[in-house]
Amino acid sequence: MRSAKGQRALRPVLCGVRTVWDAVGDGAFFCPCCGGDRNYRRLTGRRRLTVLGVPLVRRGEAEPVVECAACLAHHAPEALDHPTTTRFSAMLREAVHTVTLAVLAAGGTTSRTVLEAAVATVRDAGLDDCTQEQLFTVVEVLAADTGRGTGTDPAAEACGPTLAIELHEVLAPLAPHLATAGRASVLLQGARIALADGPYCAAERQVLTTVGSALGIPAEETARVLAEAARTPS
Repeated sequence: MRSAKGQRALRPVLCGVRTVWDAVGDGAFFCPCCGGDRNYRRLTGRRRLTVLGVPLVRRGEAEPVVECAACLAHHAPEALDHPTTTRFSAMLREAVHTVTLAVLAAGGTTSRTVLEAAVATVRDAGLDDCTQEQLFTVVEVLAADTGRGTGTDPAAEACGPTLAIELHEVLAPLAPHLATAGRASVLLQGARIALADGPYCAAERQVLTTVGSALGIPAEETARVLAEAARTPS
């Protein structure tokens, strides 16, 4: 004889609420559950009252979700704000390249030691085909576009509005996705380039301070990282 508990377990569900999902978009995203880049479907839902499994009466709209195509987990749409691994790598390469150019524009490109340090930094970031000639040319073009090298004070022009805006445009979107140590690492790479031919000049320090600000690093922490880099033998 079946127990009362067993009888209850065999009873069919007469009514309930079911969500009917409709796909409204797709793409690639970083799935928190899988821990890597995956395809996704963006879904909107409608809740329905069901009787014997048949949806009958609408019960309102469900919050939109992002469904991973691999693990089928549902995530809030904000999951798409996190860059994919591929996109994150590209953002990091662009950040290091932009910081390198800014430091070179401030300190000049006449020192072969500085150019060697700059090329090594950019290549380590993933731009394997970067050369000293390429960096030199880009910095010269930047100098011509901003009117530098025409007798103006380098410290005053080192991080003018145009360069400051560019640094913020490249670094600010990256900063939320970097840990504190990661943000300091980007700043430190720029500092090491500036220090390759000796102590910071005023223009280099100004640019690096702007880099710290664009990365969301507090001013006192930026000063500490720059001072520590200057004390560390290369």
